[in-house]
Amino acid sequence: MKVRQAAALGPLIALLVACVFFSLQSPRFLTPENFSLIAQQVMVVGVLAIGQTLVILTAGIDLSCGMLMALGSVLMTLLGSRGGMSPMAAIALGIGATTLAGTINGLLVTRVKLPPFIVTLGTMNIAFALTQIVSRSQTVTDLPPVLTVLGNTMQVGSARIAYGTVLMLALYAGVWWFLRETAAGRHVYAVGNNREAARLSGINTERVLLAVYATAGLLYGLGSLLAVARTGVGDPQAGQTENLDTVTAVVLGGTSLFGGRGVVVGSLVGALIVGVFRNGLTLMGVSSVYQILVTGVLVILAVATDQWSRKGA
Repeated sequence: MKVRQAAALGPLIALLVACVFFSLQSPRFLTPENFSLIAQQVMVVGVLAIGQTLVILTAGIDLSCGMLMALGSVLMTLLGSRGGMSPMAAIALGIGATTLAGTINGLLVTRVKLPPFIVTLGTMNIAFALTQIVSRSQTVTDLPPVLTVLGNTMQVGSARIAYGTVLMLALYAGVWWFLRETAAGRHVYAVGNNREAARLSGINTERVLLAVYATAGLLYGLGSLLAVARTGVGDPQAGQTENLDTVTAVVLGGTSLFGGRGVVVGSLVGALIVGVFRNGLTLMGVSSVYQILVTGVLVILAVATDQWSRKGA
């Protein structure tokens, strides 16, 4: 029990230690403006990480999240700015496309019995190609205001908080409640712990997995909208590192890569850890190459901690 508690508290302690360290290195770090900037920087990865968490809780992995996000953002911006479609309908179709892709992932995993790694690797490449074809590798600009409204900010004390950040927090709260308080949420953990045992206990494991991948696709669509709101464009080159960024956030947040154990809020903490490190190192003038190096070290340490906690348990 002590090992599990340490593993659960580890991400939060790491975040606090990182904040203390960078506050000593730069006087600009502990300012409301900087913290609101960090929140805006992590809101896209934070929402994608919710979907990744659901998949990893079932002992799977989703490598397609970043490319699906890019495809969704290009579709909704093209349709909303050049396709003569109302912005709300364009948003709905963009989110619908990513949800459909997530559902196809789920069907391939449950009905065709393909490994999640292979399925989502293939989907990642298909989504990348479709994004380039649809956009002709050109950035989509001149967007209607509805598409970027979540990038607007509101005054909270001396800081300005983006509406997209509020949406991210609301999504975390909703998914946390679902996993903790509903039978369907507990089924997600059961499938990740032991899929065969869950099936024998009466849980429809295929339906659970299909719902998880479809929900992940829906969340990637919301991530698309947040990406458009944050950058103000539909970028066909986006999403190329988000698959690894989300896995990093989930692992740093204490969710086991072997499935069945973790708390979705931990993924938010993990995303904030990465955001704090990148922001703090930037304020210190450290090259982005070393920021990537530090992120890699953090991932290895997090996985090692997961292994250690499993053995201790």
